[in-house]
Amino acid sequence: MRSILALLTFLAFQILMSGCNPNSAGFALPEGDFENGKINFVGMACNQCHSVDDLAWEGLEGKDVHFRLGGEVGKVKTYGDLVTSIINPSHRIARSFRQEMAEGDTLSPMPNYNEVMTVQELVDLVTFLEKQYRVTPPQTIYYTW
Repeated sequence: MRSILALLTFLAFQILMSGCNPNSAGFALPEGDFENGKINFVGMACNQCHSVDDLAWEGLEGKDVHFRLGGEVGKVKTYGDLVTSIINPSHRIARSFRQEMAEGDTLSPMPNYNEVMTVQELVDLVTFLEKQYRVTPPQTIYYTW
């Protein structure tokens, strides 16, 4: 009886914590400003290591680090993905970026901007970056039997 009660308590807790709220749509930021995000991208020298469609890579003196952002991708880059990439760049490093990193490196070469960037700058930067991606669905091959 005790184990059933424990199981029911655990399941009830999981249901409560699973976000059953019908108004919950996941992680979202307030609306940002695209142009301010573009200004922040250059102002924080993101283009010393990154390029996007309309902002060229300027290079970092003494280092050959270039990571292209945006373009056609197979999955949507969400607010959460982009925020995490900015505030914790070592959390998930894309396979293509990992290949450009020095062998044995496990941390992203991107500096930590957490104490430099305001929340509004982050919101604007994410708004700018989000518009750099175009989702291209994978090719579907239909087989006739």
